[in-house]
Amino acid sequence: MNKLKLELTWLGKEIQRKIEPRLLLKDINKSNLEQDNETENMLIHGDNLLALKSLEKNYAEEIQCIYIDPPYNTGSAFEHYDDNLEHSIWLDLMSYRLKSLRKLLKDTGSIWIQIDDDNQAYLKVLCDQIFGRNNFVNMISVNMKNTSGASGGGADKRLKKNCEYILVYAKDYTKLRLFKPIYIYKELADLIQEYKKNGKSWKYTSVLVDAGEKEYYGSTIDGSGQKIKVYKRKNPIIMSIGQIARRDGISERDAYHRYGTKVFRTTNSQSSIRTRIVDYRNEESIEESLLSIEYVPKSGKNKGVVYEQFYKDENLVVWLRDTSEEIDGILYKKDKLGSYWDVTGEMKNLTKEGKVKFPNGKKPEKLIQQVLHMATDEGELVLDSFLGSGTTVAVAHKMKRRWIGIEMGQQAYTHCKVRLDLIVAGKDTNGITKSVDWQGGGGYNFYELAPSLINIDSFGEEIINKEYSPEMLAAAVALHEGYTYSPSNEVFWKQSKANEKSYLYVTTRYINEPYINAISKTMEDGEYLVIASKSFDESVMNLFDNITVKKIPQSLLNDCEYNVNDYNLNIVSPPTYEYDDEEGEENE
Repeated sequence: MNKLKLELTWLGKEIQRKIEPRLLLKDINKSNLEQDNETENMLIHGDNLLALKSLEKNYAEEIQCIYIDPPYNTGSAFEHYDDNLEHSIWLDLMSYRLKSLRKLLKDTGSIWIQIDDDNQAYLKVLCDQIFGRNNFVNMISVNMKNTSGASGGGADKRLKKNCEYILVYAKDYTKLRLFKPIYIYKELADLIQEYKKNGKSWKYTSVLVDAGEKEYYGSTIDGSGQKIKVYKRKNPIIMSIGQIARRDGISERDAYHRYGTKVFRTTNSQSSIRTRIVDYRNEESIEESLLSIEYVPKSGKNKGVVYEQFYKDENLVVWLRDTSEEIDGILYKKDKLGSYWDVTGEMKNLTKEGKVKFPNGKKPEKLIQQVLHMATDEGELVLDSFLGSGTTVAVAHKMKRRWIGIEMGQQAYTHCKVRLDLIVAGKDTNGITKSVDWQGGGGYNFYELAPSLINIDSFGEEIINKEYSPEMLAAAVALHEGYTYSPSNEVFWKQSKANEKSYLYVTTRYINEPYINAISKTMEDGEYLVIASKSFDESVMNLFDNITVKKIPQSLLNDCEYNVNDYNLNIVSPPTYEYDDEEGEENE
């Protein structure tokens, strides 16, 4: 039977590349450990595909949230990056990165990928293949620029662009942790005026001044057999907000503030509970206009507790207090953030964030804050492999998340490090600093990606890179062979291990029979050792059943491709919107 599947294809997709896992070399001089010398935060300078491959050994299934803002492949070029890539190359190299990122995600984690309208469809299909369509969560539309006066469309036939998109995928949707809600707040008085101005009906206009005397009438059940207690409300007092304002001699704005918790509207929502109450009212010929009920919901936010609802005639009473909140004495209407996000306000002061200039490539700290608030808790691990100016790790640091950031360009030094040093010192006053009350602290380790393990000499032969010290060589071979490099202080050949009985020993010395015999005498029953050496006597290869000898680099040549230092996708976003640094005004 011919099994066909729907998939995205491109030139060169069938060629499978074997990416070399490189060492990550800590640069103590560039690390910032003055306030936290035990930090796990990592700022990595180097090709992000090579760096991701290197992280797989120790960070597989460890990352709770990944946010990336990869190149959009629009053919644009600007100061820091060249984004002019042939489309097949872009798809191919994005595929490798996404596969590696998926390996790093925890089962409860999620990845958020920001993209433009030219490429979101291709990226969606690519992500469906790698993460699975059943693990697609949402596509968020992000308003980056007001349409009023917006440039970007020019005089051609296209509409002006003001939105980008964030694709959200779970590692495993069945295990994905619920996202924490984010609410959008608008001052109630302003919202009401906006409704009136636009000719829209504002329905929260009634006030339950007095709920009246509560008198138990009887009980009924819903469709599942759930008991519902029904109460009559004798002599309730209900007034309009206008009547309240006139009675108290105050403005309607003040009336909403004073009586906001008692303001309501009614709805004929077709819920099973409401339907049963309407039927019960008619069956019992209950004449009272206002009723209340008490029951224990089996689901929803009030699950498992006694919940009270009011009904006016045949309609459900909906309270303004359930969708509003009082902050500093002012009543705000709150709505849960959905799949449309507006960050146009933050875009106007974007150049000030982090005190580093990164025209057209920056994303607002508030945008990343929303992602991390929804998807992570304090102390959990966040990753951005297209770091750019460092926004993701800057926000993660201020929000007390652990983080890993990868950036290839010089902005790893000129932007990311500079920005993070200000944050650690408590000298960054912009972005989300005030909203999270960031005072400084923490730290990070700075890493450089090691050069390729194997080079080609003048005779065309593969040789171990001369830049590798014996310790680097041992650690690199262990990484290639799947061992953990952890040298023993007591037994020299217990250099790296796969488990408590299996070891790897890498050495540059010549291996002969006396040397092997000496090692064998120190081994315990059940222990197994692999020795990797540049040269050895052939007689040692089968001397002991529990000792295997390999020659390097020959034993490594088929593992992966070496000496590839540019996978050509180490770039961030194309030009989107530019702002004047002094005035905060939009430019193109």
